[in-house]
Amino acid sequence: MRLEGAVRLGLRKELEAIADDDEREERVRQATAAAQENAKALNAAQLFEIDDVIDPADTRTLILNTLTAATAHHERPAQRPFVDTW
Repeated sequence: MRLEGAVRLGLRKELEAIADDDEREERVRQATAAAQENAKALNAAQLFEIDDVIDPADTRTLILNTLTAATAHHERPAQRPFVDTW
């Protein structure tokens, strides 16, 4: 079901109460526009506290960079000998 169909179904009783066809269609357009605005990825990220929203075209590069960073072997600095302070 597309968004407009969902709006029509959700507002069925309200839309049936509007007698004028033009006014009814305007209400559907307004509700559909509001639903589209709320359906954006940034709004979902803010609601569910997601750290980052990326362009789908960048997904492969981001995964590759993340895996490369996670599997990279970093040299540790020479450890100092343990000295007991007691």
